Amino acid sequence: MPSTSPSYRAIARAGAAIVPLLAPFDSKIRAGHLGRRAGGRRLVEWARQHRNPARPLVWLHASSVGEGLQAESVLEELKRLRPDLQVVYTHFSPSAEPLARRLAADATDYVPYDLPATIQPLLDALRPDLLVFAKLDLWPELATRAAAGGTTVAIVAGTVSSGSGRLRWPARALLAPGYESVAAAGAIAPADGERLALLGVPLDAIQVLGDPRFDSVEHRLRATATDDPLLLLGRGAPTLVAGSTWPSDEAVILPAFARVAARRPEARLIIVPHEPTPGHLDRLTMHARRVGLPDAVRLSAARSPASFLAVDRVGVLAPLYGAGTMAYVGGGFGRAGLHSVLEPAAWGLPVVFGPRWRDSRDAGLLIDVGAATSIDGVTSLTAVWEAWLADDRRRAAQGESARRVIEEGLGAARRSAEMLSGLISSRPPRR
Repeated sequence: MPSTSPSYRAIARAGAAIVPLLAPFDSKIRAGHLGRRAGGRRLVEWARQHRNPARPLVWLHASSVGEGLQAESVLEELKRLRPDLQVVYTHFSPSAEPLARRLAADATDYVPYDLPATIQPLLDALRPDLLVFAKLDLWPELATRAAAGGTTVAIVAGTVSSGSGRLRWPARALLAPGYESVAAAGAIAPADGERLALLGVPLDAIQVLGDPRFDSVEHRLRATATDDPLLLLGRGAPTLVAGSTWPSDEAVILPAFARVAARRPEARLIIVPHEPTPGHLDRLTMHARRVGLPDAVRLSAARSPASFLAVDRVGVLAPLYGAGTMAYVGGGFGRAGLHSVLEPAAWGLPVVFGPRWRDSRDAGLLIDVGAATSIDGVTSLTAVWEAWLADDRRRAAQGESARRVIEEGLGAARRSAEMLSGLISSRPPRR
């Protein structure tokens, strides 16, 4: 049975020791550290009070919000297939806390640090039948110890970009025992399956099942009421919704909007920063003034559609795309990575984004069918924006192509849940 190396354990111990030193200087690091330090103890206590050994237990782990949304759609399908399950859900990022609270899980919390002293007591308490990692966030100590204890280890929505650092030395060697412990992996595409094999997942354990994110965005779209006030914010004029923007995106969007609005005064912009902190919004206001734009109306104060709207709260981007007629997706001008293009595509919007998109399979799918465009600066964004405003029919056709990409991708959550259900059913009953 694979086990982690002394080198991996030394690095994990060093990382766990360094984080508390950084915590006083960053609120997210501090929240994550406190959550991981206490999460294991809370879950052990939950197991002591609520673990029912007569019911199979699935431990589902997803690092942050994106992975959590993929896991959510699989979990919903799995609960339909196996309503007898107990489910524990863990996450790594503090940003995933609100999502975790709404999941149909029996217990949710932070995953503890990947150290023997924190992992083994939790496995002993939960005694999971199935440990499932979403996307790629597999923790080797957790995976190897779970497998050694008789737990089946699986991956859903398996995704490995060609540029992933996990494929390079020394990460690949350090992480290999964890991937070798995987009994079943659902990859989103053949290339991801090949890279999972390079990481160490046994070839006969890999299936190509598609991406559950398509099911997730479709579910959120259908859950949005037709009279949601957010949808009204785009009524009456062509509106670009710029979602999950960073300052590097705003440095392109705001000057482009100033140029477009000077020639097409009916144009509207709803800008949704990835981190809508007061400081970020104040800097956005100053930047807008420098390019000659009026101050944006804040969403918290909006009572009707506005020509320039800045969103000052989180958790509203998915329905806000429904207020638009076109979309900009942030992250393509920085190093954080392009954010999800699927939400606007689900609403049938054509999409534009920055030049750093090639690690996004979804962006490539949209570009291939003519539903998305990559731009490299203010001038090219202005040209795309004005072309959409000038040709409603072409813009609508691009949006329809985007919507077809979503429809063709549906069903992965169900297939992934069927794989997990089969793993549970094939296990001998635990005493």
